Amino acid sequence: METEDWSFQVQGFAANGGCELREKETMPTQWSYGWSERSETIYDTLEDGALSATWEGDEFLLVRTGLYIDSSCRERRWWIVGPGEDRTRAFFEAVCRWGSEVHGEVLVFSDGRWSKSEELFDSIQSTSLDNLVLPSALKDEVRENVQGFFGAQATYARYGLPWKRGLLFLGPPGNGKTHMIKGLANELEVPCLYVRNFTSRYGTPHLNIDTCFAKARDLAPCLLILEDLDSLVDDENRSAFLNEMDGFYSNRGILTLATTNHPERLDPAILDRPSRFDRKFTFELPAEKERRRYLARQNDGLEPALRMDDAAIDEAARRTEGFSYAYLKELVLSSMMAWIREDGKQAMDEVLPAQIGSLASQMRTEAERPPASRRKVAEEEDLD
Repeated sequence: METEDWSFQVQGFAANGGCELREKETMPTQWSYGWSERSETIYDTLEDGALSATWEGDEFLLVRTGLYIDSSCRERRWWIVGPGEDRTRAFFEAVCRWGSEVHGEVLVFSDGRWSKSEELFDSIQSTSLDNLVLPSALKDEVRENVQGFFGAQATYARYGLPWKRGLLFLGPPGNGKTHMIKGLANELEVPCLYVRNFTSRYGTPHLNIDTCFAKARDLAPCLLILEDLDSLVDDENRSAFLNEMDGFYSNRGILTLATTNHPERLDPAILDRPSRFDRKFTFELPAEKERRRYLARQNDGLEPALRMDDAAIDEAARRTEGFSYAYLKELVLSSMMAWIREDGKQAMDEVLPAQIGSLASQMRTEAERPPASRRKVAEEEDLD
């Protein structure tokens, strides 16, 4: 058998106890090595060579070859030699099934291919909706929509409703959209797929969109995340995207969560047709009540010497109208840095108010930037 399928992750399968791998001593092998800063370990990938695999009592010869198409792209293939067609197919299927499943990772689609991210999974696992300051009605309604969807498969079937749903989060950057998605993903026991882009060097956007939704259908029920939707869907790929969202495919069990900081850039066929995104939730700039709650929560996490009293928090909440949660976070951080630079000579009750004017001025500068520059800054802040 010959394959270049991404799901044939035989090294991971073996590391998980699925089979036993050994190098063929009679054949040279070439390995590429990398360093994982997150886990502080070395990882390796077989580029060229041969391995022997033992699976359920049978032996398989695995030959790996790679061909450089150019200086930045390498096409890799496996050749699998087994004791017979049925057993070789069974081994191939076992490895691919394992490779297609999600085991403590998030599947990330970028530059035309899927990869598994333990780092993003860990980030999701450390995110809780309990720490997200939003109007209670908004947080509760979003949570009920998402949890209700995955718990209502039988209800959808009973009434003949297609078991799929799309939610779109709107609003300026830095106001909790990304935190909301990560917190929801943490609460759900379903695979999580995250799309970074629909572009790639060798595949067309149409093919990449098809690949994304095909994988979601394979793993359903699942959560499909499309962050910054206005940058993912453009004039070139809009038709393909609409067909995948609301075409011949049922998309059964797929909950699509998308965000945008710029709803005015979305085509009305995406924004206004309920069969694509059934519900839209707007994440506004925080009102004074939410600003106070957020600042109080940040204050509680500081060392005692850095904390403000209630009156100072009230005053800061009143003076920060127009601040996003991201800017409120920066206000606390910059105030801490100013306090440290002054060796704590001034209390935080005095330091933080002085920082408000500086950040307000920065916000005005951001508003005056050309659209492209503002967009880049907004994306960076939202990813935090």
